[in-house]
Amino acid sequence: MTTYWDNSILLILFILFSLSAVIQLFYYLYFFLSLWFYKHTSDGNDKPPVSVIICARNEEKNLKEHLPAILEQDYPDYEVIVVNDCSEDGTYNVLGEYLQRYPRLRVSNLSKDPKFTHNKKFAQFIGVKAAKNEFLLFTDADCKPVSDKWIEKMSSAFKKDTELVLGYGGYMSRKGLLNKYIRYDTLMIAMQYFGMAIRKIPYMGVGRNLAYRRDLFFRNRGFGSHSHLNSGDDDLFVNSVATFRNTAVEFRPEAHTRSVPSATFASWFSQKSRHLTTARYYKLTHKILLITEPASRFLFYSLFILLASAQYLIPFLVAVFSARFLVQATIIHLSCKKLDEKGLTVYSLIFDIFSPLINSIIYISNYFNRSGKNRWK
Repeated sequence: MTTYWDNSILLILFILFSLSAVIQLFYYLYFFLSLWFYKHTSDGNDKPPVSVIICARNEEKNLKEHLPAILEQDYPDYEVIVVNDCSEDGTYNVLGEYLQRYPRLRVSNLSKDPKFTHNKKFAQFIGVKAAKNEFLLFTDADCKPVSDKWIEKMSSAFKKDTELVLGYGGYMSRKGLLNKYIRYDTLMIAMQYFGMAIRKIPYMGVGRNLAYRRDLFFRNRGFGSHSHLNSGDDDLFVNSVATFRNTAVEFRPEAHTRSVPSATFASWFSQKSRHLTTARYYKLTHKILLITEPASRFLFYSLFILLASAQYLIPFLVAVFSARFLVQATIIHLSCKKLDEKGLTVYSLIFDIFSPLINSIIYISNYFNRSGKNRWK
C-alpha cells in the first residue's frame, strides 16, 4: 500500500514537472523566440523633429562623459532638454559649459523648495512641458547611445498609428559576476517585454530608451493615477497607455543605449527593489503572465531535483529536462546576438536557476519595507 501511494504521488509530481516544462517551452517559443524572427520595417525618408529629454540629479560625472554622445547625433532636427533637478554637485557647471558648445542643448533648472517635495516624475513633466516637438525620446543621465544613429533609428519606428516606441537599454560590460547577473537580468526582462509587445501584449518599457508622442502624454493626463509613486515614469506609463495598435519596438544594435551598472550588490539590490515596487500596479492580465513564467521555472527545477533524488522515471525525466534546456540555450543565445549581449549565454543558463529565488527575496523585502522611502532614481 505504501509503495502504491508513493508511486501515485511521484506520478503526480512528474505530471506537474512535465506541465511546468510545457509552460516554459511556451514562453520561450511563443514570446522570447519572436525577437529573432522580428523584422523591422524599412526606414522612411521622413525624419521628424525630436526632443530628447533627460532628468538629472547630481549627475556631474555621467553628464560630462555621456551627454556629448547625445548632443552629437547624426540627425537633422532635434533638441536635448536636460532637467537639472535640485543637483548639489557640479551638474549646473557642466551644463553651463555644454550650453556654450552645443546649440541643441536646453536646460531647465529646478531648485529645492522646503514647502514642495517632488519625485522624478515631476522633473519628467517639466521636460515634457518644455519640449518643442511632438516626438519625445527619453534616456537617463548615466546612459550613452551606442551609435550616432540612435535618434534616427528610434524615430524611424514611428509610423502613422504609432504613439509609443520601446527601445533596448542595456548595461555596460564590466568585470565580475555581479555585472554579468545585472546584464542577464536586463536581457531576460527585455526578451519578455519585447516578446510580449511583438505578440500584441505590450506591458512595459524602460526609461533608459523609450519614445512616445507628446500628445499621448497629455491626452492621458501625464502620469495619471500613479503620479504619487516614486517609480513608474517608464513602465507604469507604458502599462497604462500601450495597446497593440499604438506600440512599436526598436532593438536594432544602432538604437541601443548602455547604462552605467551598479558596482555593488547593495546598490543593485536597492535599484531592483525600487523597480519591482511598480509590478503590483500592472494590469491583472499582465501580472498573471509575468508571475507564471518564474513560478513555472521554480517548479520545474524543484521537481526535477526531487524526482531525480527518488530516481523516478529517470529516462523520461532527463528527456524532458534536456528538451527544455536545448530550447532555452538556443533561444537565449539567439537573443544575446540580437541584443548584442556578448558572453552571457553560459552564465544565463546558471543564473536561470537562481533568479526566481532572488526576485522573491526582493519582493518579500519590499513587502516589509513599504513604509521606507524610495530614492529619486
